[in-house]
Amino acid sequence: MSMSIDITKSGAIQDSERLAGLAGEVLRLAAARGASQAEVSINEDTGLAVNVRMGEVETVERTRDRGVALTVYFGQRKASASTADLQPSSLVATVEQACAIAQFTEADPAAGLADAELMATDLREFDQWHPWAIDAEHAIALALTAEAKGRDADPRISNSDGAAVNTSESIATYANSHGFVGFERSTGHSISCSMIAGRDDGMQRDYWYTTALSADDLESAACVGKRAAERTLARLDPRPIKTGDFPVLFSPEMARSLIGHLLGAVSGGALYRRASFLLDAAGTQLFPDWFCIHENPFMPRGFRSSAFDAEGVATREQDLVRDGILARYVLGSYSARKLGLVTTGNAGGVHNLQVASNASDCAALVRDMGTGLLVTELMGQGVNTITGDYSRGAAGFWIDQGQIKHAVDEITIAGNLRQMFHDIQAVGADIDCRSHVLVGSILVGRMTVAGAP
Repeated sequence: MSMSIDITKSGAIQDSERLAGLAGEVLRLAAARGASQAEVSINEDTGLAVNVRMGEVETVERTRDRGVALTVYFGQRKASASTADLQPSSLVATVEQACAIAQFTEADPAAGLADAELMATDLREFDQWHPWAIDAEHAIALALTAEAKGRDADPRISNSDGAAVNTSESIATYANSHGFVGFERSTGHSISCSMIAGRDDGMQRDYWYTTALSADDLESAACVGKRAAERTLARLDPRPIKTGDFPVLFSPEMARSLIGHLLGAVSGGALYRRASFLLDAAGTQLFPDWFCIHENPFMPRGFRSSAFDAEGVATREQDLVRDGILARYVLGSYSARKLGLVTTGNAGGVHNLQVASNASDCAALVRDMGTGLLVTELMGQGVNTITGDYSRGAAGFWIDQGQIKHAVDEITIAGNLRQMFHDIQAVGADIDCRSHVLVGSILVGRMTVAGAP
């Protein structure tokens, strides 16, 4: 059995040009049916996913997906339609469906393409295309290696939730009736492993993974399995703690969630619906005066690097938070019009956020924090975006006199995001690079930690 993924660079360019030609034809069809404006996205994705558990292959999945998403505007009446079939007859039917739907929609003063003068003209690439010439046999071998290293790490490892290897390639084109045509191509690869330690009621589970745009940047399968085992073993023998107000240190992968809550609150959709605790917060002090978040869409091999956003608007380097002050919101053209503002080039989301550090790594922050909680897992969705109230289940480690004393689980941490942002004391330099949000550990000066009564 051999299922390899090896699309050459020249082949990817040819595919992109083919998709751009299809996009142009869809726009022509929409204009011929009376649409005053139109935009279309076409993508083709391929992938290989392998899962193993307890030394046996569970699944091998080879995927190939494609899709066309069309939006048409008749004045300020908007409608959308999509298809997974790129045949000419299907494209014609999709255009006809979208145009027919538009006749029955209400006019929306904020509807329409982004302004033509904002379209990107410097359509660079950012070293995101690195196909992995791996077949199913090799992927299975890597997954088995990761799991075996985890299971063999310690006799206390009693079971496995399995290991996985994934690889994917994506080619996409966006075009609109302003004459903008842009294409992007990217790859993604990962190895993950999950272990179970202990017996009966004392069992604990944890995992580790590595992900990158290039397979050369992945951790080895053996390292992934070993790290999963180490993390799982560290969680054994959790002990109760008393409820109280303590410093809380979020590990880098958990710290990302705090930045995610900020993004949700300053996104245009939440703001124009008045569903955000940060209404009218632009230009105000939310964080300590040393705290900064910079958006850089042009990072080589960045997970979200792009010369244009989902509307074709040129991206740009810009601060989100500067000297602790919220510098701007996160807007596409629709939400910007609803708010009487201008798009920030963030239709479809942010591009590569870099959170500035003012401290060393997590270990140093543990030594400096005295007594408190290190959070390595969060559970539940207890965040109210309207009020900023925060309450989530958590697990991690209790810190006493600057040292990790024991694991903790089944606890709750609570506060209010606005106050939590204000109380951030440090951001570590131990940046987790497995995401487009690049942040180290975050130490919040005080939160309510609910443990045993």
